[in-house]
Amino acid sequence: MLISQGVFAQSENVAVTRYDNALEIFHPVRASGGMVASEQVLASQVGADILQQGGNAIDAAVAVGFALAVVLPNAGNLGGGGFMLVREAKSASTYALDFRETAPSAATREMFLNDSGQVIPGKSTRTPYSVAVPGTVAGLTFAAKQYGSLPLARLLAPAIKLAEDGFIVSPVLAQQFSLQRKHLERWPSTKEVFFKRLPDSVDCILSECPSSSLTTYSAGERLLQPDLARTLRTIARLGADGFYKGEIAKRIVDTLSSTTRPMSLSDLEQYRVAQREPVKGIYRGVEVLSMPAPSSGGVHLIQMLNMLEGFPLSEYGAGSAQTIHLIAESARLAYADRAEYLGDPDFVKVPQRGLTSKVYANRLSANIQQNRATLSKQVRAGPAGDFESEQTTHFSVMDRMGNVVSCTYTLNLNFGSGIVARGTGVLLNNEMDDFSAKPGAPNAFGLLGGSANAIEPGKRPLSSMSPVIMLKDGQPWIATGTPGGARIITTVLQIILNTIDFKMNIAEALSMPRVHHQWMPDYLRIERGISPDTIQLLKDKGHEVRVMPTMGRVQTVQQQGHMFFGASDPRNPDGAAIGIESMQ
Repeated sequence: MLISQGVFAQSENVAVTRYDNALEIFHPVRASGGMVASEQVLASQVGADILQQGGNAIDAAVAVGFALAVVLPNAGNLGGGGFMLVREAKSASTYALDFRETAPSAATREMFLNDSGQVIPGKSTRTPYSVAVPGTVAGLTFAAKQYGSLPLARLLAPAIKLAEDGFIVSPVLAQQFSLQRKHLERWPSTKEVFFKRLPDSVDCILSECPSSSLTTYSAGERLLQPDLARTLRTIARLGADGFYKGEIAKRIVDTLSSTTRPMSLSDLEQYRVAQREPVKGIYRGVEVLSMPAPSSGGVHLIQMLNMLEGFPLSEYGAGSAQTIHLIAESARLAYADRAEYLGDPDFVKVPQRGLTSKVYANRLSANIQQNRATLSKQVRAGPAGDFESEQTTHFSVMDRMGNVVSCTYTLNLNFGSGIVARGTGVLLNNEMDDFSAKPGAPNAFGLLGGSANAIEPGKRPLSSMSPVIMLKDGQPWIATGTPGGARIITTVLQIILNTIDFKMNIAEALSMPRVHHQWMPDYLRIERGISPDTIQLLKDKGHEVRVMPTMGRVQTVQQQGHMFFGASDPRNPDGAAIGIESMQ
């Protein structure tokens, strides 16, 4: 196995040259048999092992998805939902699997508003009403059945072992436990999973212990999740029915119920995966495939690429003030359209063809001033019809047969709602916050929404998740994606620009400082590492620039010829790209 932190030695066949003759600063992992990249090295290893055992990329991705539910509990999940792109080699076709969560049947448009019509703080993020019907188990099992080659039980076996035998808590996860302690300790069923008694505390049942007697897990300690192991065994035996029907479903509903029932057994039993047509665009000759609505990611990614294609970015240079300015201006226009038009296409008409039209993009980009930032209050959604979620995680997989998976799934915020369904080990999402609780009111990511994304029973909330597969000459080239809420779209955009316009390898592409604009609030967010001179030039153009924490944790795999490359974002030291060598 080759791990991203390892060293790749030159082949003996390569002519001897100076070691510093290349332009590359960072280097991806290389392998000849396939590649997996995820946010947690244990999950990446699970996927690589499945490839080594003869599984295809879909098998490996499903195994990674279930493993992340164990070893990345703040984002990996059984109780959330997401989107998966599958490039199937035998049909040379790409499929978009939508396993986004849905609003329960009891949900109403005004459920998060008080009698005065104002949003009730925290109700859409920290209560049983914040939980949407989970889709992850349905999505992963659907992918395994439709496109996989190995039995489901074999794909879940590594996750079961990790839950049953435990794994060593990393410094990154320990920090998350500590930071989110107040969020997690409000629920007795959650205490039983993620807390332990202090050595000198009274002997009490974990769920009933006072907070002063409990502590979160520290780095180096082993976290066991026996309830989650039992849940995974049930899924391995019964498939999705083991989660959406029977005892597990009953425990989910009962945990959420108090005087009312925010979710019913029928809500769970009726959940279905939606198979959709990927949204497609061409950027400088490269085909870009991503998720359609209810993800806004793919639509607005293509929209921004279409706008930027009219500018010579390679001449301006990576990280230049002009390139950053144009990224911000195109994002400002796209996010204004997002607030107006995007929602669940099963409930509202989404002008997807118009939004991704190059003609529409040309009309928008004609309004971009190259030397002056536009005020967001002056920007409104364009006439697209004329042309007709913070704790998320992503993983990407390629195999030697030509199968590719790019998958982003989420609990929404860190540890979701914080509610573990009693006796199951399943941490539940707070995805209802991704609906527009009230038109014009921002969600937890500061995103504004309109009536297209209003709450309705059975509806899927709007998302920014943007799994991407890129094709060159019709062949798989790169699969990538990232968590990051509202910042997902611009992060993925910059990975594409870095690889195509600025000719970076995938490790360099995801290591560069990032920028973000989302129309409202009206400021340009940047990571540390942009030079003061560049920042001043951006301010001179009229941008309000704010240096803020890092954005995204990109996971990228690539195929070039007979070699695979992988890179895991250095912003997350727990992540890893792991490749396998061809057995032929």
